[in-house]
Amino acid sequence: MKKFTLILAFIGMIILQSCSVKDNQNMPDNDTISEVFEYTNVNFQPNNFSVILTYPHPIYTSDMVLVYRLSGIFQGEDIWKLQPETFFFDDGTLDFEYNFDFTRYDVNLYMNGFDLQSVSNQYRLNQVFRVVIVPGYFGKNNTLKNKEYKSVVKALNIEESKIKKIN
Repeated sequence: MKKFTLILAFIGMIILQSCSVKDNQNMPDNDTISEVFEYTNVNFQPNNFSVILTYPHPIYTSDMVLVYRLSGIFQGEDIWKLQPETFFFDDGTLDFEYNFDFTRYDVNLYMNGFDLQSVSNQYRLNQVFRVVIVPGYFGKNNTLKNKEYKSVVKALNIEESKIKKIN
């Protein structure tokens, strides 16, 4: 009788066991927060040719940052260039470059080059940059293979209307 009860309990546990697989494709993604901050009127002054762009709030320590510069407009579409970006003289030698480093609180954009004083105001003044906050999950899984701006914001599901503009 004890064996029968044990077998019955075992069968009952198997039958009453339920499995649940949640498919969250239609649910909001609350654990990966992607954002874009747009900074306008960025000026690289002769003091040190660098600018600190402060985020509206700290980002997670696992997040990564991509920085893009508005380099022009073609057929009504903005052209965003991934940083670092290097410019060369006609003879092929380095003229200057934009580069950056970042923390949880800000991005330090800076120019490198031989004679930054002579760089045209077109490249030093009134620049527009977009800082894309990429959750660590995306970088870990190499989801963002193409770092072209439109591909990145599409992969991160960021709408143009959600971009935070910061002056």
